[in-house]
Amino acid sequence: MKRDDRFEVILKEGSTLSESGQIMILVDKETGVNYLWVKSGYAGGLTPLLEADGRPIITK
Repeated sequence: MKRDDRFEVILKEGSTLSESGQIMILVDKETGVNYLWVKSGYAGGLTPLLEADGRPIITK
C-alpha cells in the first residue's frame, strides 16, 4: 500500500473558501479508526471520532 493510500475520505462537507470551513471524515484503512478533520481559514484540527463510551469508532 502506498503511503498516500492509507486514508480514505468518506465524507466531505463545506469548502475551504467558505466562512464555515470544511469538514471531512477520514478512515485509516489499516486500523479502521475514523477521524474528524475540520479546517477553517488558517486553522485546522484532527481528532478520532468516539463512541458514547469513549472507544474510537472503527469501520470494518
